[in-house]
Amino acid sequence: MSEHTSEHRTPPGLIHTYLAYDPKTFPSPTAPPPDVASAALDHMLTYGSLRHLSEEDLANAVKLDITQIAGLGPSLDALIAMLEERKRRILETYEVESALKDAQRRYESSTREARPPREHRDRFHSATRSQQIRDLERLYEDLRDDTSDFANDILRVAERLGDLYQVEQLLAGYTFTGTTRTDATRALELKEELESIDELLRQLKEALKNARLAIIDMDELARFASEEQMEGLAEMHERARELLRQLAQQQGLEESSRGYTLTPKALRLFQNRLLTEIFDSLQASRTGRHQGPIEGDGAVELPATRPYQFGDPASSMDVTQTFINAAVRRADEDSRAPRAGSGVAFGPEDIEIHRTRNNPRCATAVLLDMSGSMRFDGQYISAKKMALALDGLIRREYPGDYLEFIELYSLAKRRHISELPSLMPKPVTIRQPVVRLRADLSDPELPESQIPPHFTNIQRGLQLARQMLSVQDTPNRQVILITDGLPTAHFEGSMLYLLYPPDPRTEEATMREARLCARDGITINLFLLPNWSQSEEDIKFGHRLAESTGGRVFFIAGNDLSRVVLWDYVKGRRRILQ
Repeated sequence: MSEHTSEHRTPPGLIHTYLAYDPKTFPSPTAPPPDVASAALDHMLTYGSLRHLSEEDLANAVKLDITQIAGLGPSLDALIAMLEERKRRILETYEVESALKDAQRRYESSTREARPPREHRDRFHSATRSQQIRDLERLYEDLRDDTSDFANDILRVAERLGDLYQVEQLLAGYTFTGTTRTDATRALELKEELESIDELLRQLKEALKNARLAIIDMDELARFASEEQMEGLAEMHERARELLRQLAQQQGLEESSRGYTLTPKALRLFQNRLLTEIFDSLQASRTGRHQGPIEGDGAVELPATRPYQFGDPASSMDVTQTFINAAVRRADEDSRAPRAGSGVAFGPEDIEIHRTRNNPRCATAVLLDMSGSMRFDGQYISAKKMALALDGLIRREYPGDYLEFIELYSLAKRRHISELPSLMPKPVTIRQPVVRLRADLSDPELPESQIPPHFTNIQRGLQLARQMLSVQDTPNRQVILITDGLPTAHFEGSMLYLLYPPDPRTEEATMREARLCARDGITINLFLLPNWSQSEEDIKFGHRLAESTGGRVFFIAGNDLSRVVLWDYVKGRRRILQ
């Protein structure tokens, strides 16, 4: 090595640091990409469609890694530093105590110049002494002529009082240390500028966390930033949009002129995220459960063994334990009467057979209430998330199981898994406190569109579930009923009855169908969601349904529906296998 090179050699242990580069947070090339599919599915579960999901909405919903956009971090840091410096200079330049005195003087002057009529004089003076804008507004509203001179006086006084309020807020919100005097007008300009800077700082810092550049008010930022800075930020904004489009395509979102559409790939990614969230707190209990292909039904060997019985297949023999048994028996015999030779002879008494268990299928029908009341508190979103998670669980863990979904409203319809995200609570079309309607669905001239859709027809849903489950070749059949209250619709032959408040006639028809399910060996598990209008009768109905059919009722609060349903399914599935 030359002498010149050795003189400029970096001393051992010295680490170079570069502006806005943090080696601890540099993204791993194997790190998973941002979850775009879940953001789109969350939007669809809420609104029932992606047609309203704009590119800006998707950008706001997705957390990007800021390091994926070259130069974005340093650019945002520079803008933040520029705004903080501008704010610091304002606070160190001005004092606003003089502005407060000026605002107070203007207010008092406006009250002296006002000429209230005799009948309103006391109210006016009381309102101005207490400095209550609301009292002035009420006085203005009570005037018979809002074009009178006194009406204009009230408006002027209220405006001056509002200015006084704002200057007081400025003093309370910011600490000024400067000496440049200000009047009320200048103080209000400073207040508007400081609040704008604070809002931009909040937006920039948020964008610094997740690269959501769409949240930045570019027009407002242009008031403070240089043209060069704005051009650079606009270029990075376009890079972020292009990255988002690429991620959307990779994760199964297809963009068209009508908006984003979902593919099965996006649905699977969303289901996996739901399952991870639900079971994450129980990872320790999942030890020994390995992901892998499942080859259908059949006998599954258990670690436990038993002695051989005539007729047991040789394929179930525990070879290791059998050999140990034979060796132990030979050692015992040799201790009593030694024999020549060292071989081990096997006998029927040595053979150990693995115990086995059947792996029967489970057939399930999920009934999702989409009546009008499910809109409150977003209950319908929890129900759809549960259904998607359950489908994902069964596809991944129990591919031999049978699963169907049924939408409940004034009628009931079988729904494919691909239709679930777009299901929405039915709009309320009748608002009378008492409804007694019936419709003959055998009438070909009666379209479904004329039937009020927002009632709850549990009877028809159970009937469809029974028809689908009864033909399944398994003794393990169940209905998972997700609802928030009593049924309000039922069929009698081809006649549909819509009855509100809930009628005993509807409950009896529902119970009759539930008993037919029980007769066919179908268990009904009712998951009752809370509702603002829920009463004691809703709770009693759940108990009556469970008791009369040998099923169960679960009372769900908060966002625990997915967790409770899936854990109960897994628990029941394990009980079948034991």
